Amino acid sequence: MRHTLRRSCSACARSKHSCDLGTPRCSRCIKRKVQCSYANEPLTGRGSGSIAPPPSQNTIIPLGARFASVDPFESYPQTRLPREHVQRLIHSFLHKIAFQYYPLDLSATSNPFLVSWWPLALGDPALFHVSLQTACLDEELLAQKGFQASTVLMADSVALLRRKVEDSTLAVQDGTMNSVITLTAIEFGKGNTRVSDMHVAGVKRLVNLRGGISAVRQTSPLTARMVSWVSLVIMGHPQFDTQDDAGIGDGIPPIPEWQLDSPMPEGELSNLDIDFPVKNVLVRLRRVFQRAQAGIPFPNTRLHDLTCFVVHRLLLSTPNPSVGSQPTPMTECIRYGIVLYMFIIQGPTYFSHAVIMNTLVARCRACLEQLDSTNQAVNVWLAAVGLVASTGTPHYQWFVETAHAISASSQLCSWTDTLACIKSLLWLERLHSEDIFRPHWDVIFAPSNDRNDITTSADIAQPITPRSLTIRVLPRGSPPRKNSGVVTSTDIIGFG
Repeated sequence: MRHTLRRSCSACARSKHSCDLGTPRCSRCIKRKVQCSYANEPLTGRGSGSIAPPPSQNTIIPLGARFASVDPFESYPQTRLPREHVQRLIHSFLHKIAFQYYPLDLSATSNPFLVSWWPLALGDPALFHVSLQTACLDEELLAQKGFQASTVLMADSVALLRRKVEDSTLAVQDGTMNSVITLTAIEFGKGNTRVSDMHVAGVKRLVNLRGGISAVRQTSPLTARMVSWVSLVIMGHPQFDTQDDAGIGDGIPPIPEWQLDSPMPEGELSNLDIDFPVKNVLVRLRRVFQRAQAGIPFPNTRLHDLTCFVVHRLLLSTPNPSVGSQPTPMTECIRYGIVLYMFIIQGPTYFSHAVIMNTLVARCRACLEQLDSTNQAVNVWLAAVGLVASTGTPHYQWFVETAHAISASSQLCSWTDTLACIKSLLWLERLHSEDIFRPHWDVIFAPSNDRNDITTSADIAQPITPRSLTIRVLPRGSPPRKNSGVVTSTDIIGFG
């Protein structure tokens, strides 16, 4: 039998394509849905601990060059980190970070960061460095021994990315926008809001050069989703317009179910004092959720697209308080209630949404304090959303007291009664939906002696949900962390 020192999988070797050595299956085999087998164990060799000179834009280093492999197709972009460290970061990105970025899809055969992002990164040195940086930051935050390696990756990421931005052809590539928006999240997580704001402005210009966010979505749905969502949660307000209900325009599109009909307000909804833009969203959402509960498939990616569209639509229609007539308190309560509810049922995606959630919770509370409603379903639903959304914030106790008063006035005695009220207004049945809301109401319905033992939301057991990018987030306006010598991406990319 002929022996081989080849490290790539058999399928990649036959096709003469590069192999990322992912285990148990490489990303190319995952994308093609074929069997993945290795003649030898994937690379685990030793490397030098020294840091090499910065890489050039198109430098590629064979994976097996220092490990006795003769397969010329085992390659990825060169970095200044030791080989075994790069391999460890690659493994972390493929088996951990990809699912933290996109917890809506935990399948290795369909997660977009495995089947779309990673193959692109293998051919794009800038995106490859940025991807490694996310894994490196996660590793260094856990180790608590400094940020030497991620600082090296940051310096090389921005150097490589600057060369791409200066080339009009390379600047508008999906990989370039993916790199910029990821660096935006990293800088925001460090508290460098001025830098993250500049990157958002820069990626918006790149999107405009491509013809708008809808045009980007036609060639790369992942890029369009990530750019629009991350820029929203970082800036605290929408950066892109939405298409109309018929899907016309160059903004963020509605999902197909949104366009099925032009619904009229149903039952008691027709009597609510809600302005049309918000009532239109509420009624259409109810129809979409009803279809999902009727057994029509509603995958998590569709939920993400719906959340992105609805949140942008509602926040974009928020009136300017200094111009024209003001909306009713009911309108604003429903507006912020729906936005918070969509954040809750989707969960963190790409990057933590804690900062924008805190802002929205404060606005929702301010509107509720002005609301004088006798509608039981609305009151209970708003209290339920507020309880979950305010978890871990100073507003939580206020929502607890409000929910307790509402349950008393509505003569609610159990979670079953409460859930019936919540579902009568707006509810999407998901696997863990009740687990998210019920613990807060169980405390409210508990005997007074037991309730006194639970003083904060931290005392309530929360459902375990996947995390998004694990970068510690500082509130907007907080001073950046002092870390002398750490390279940031401040205007070195060319957006300054």
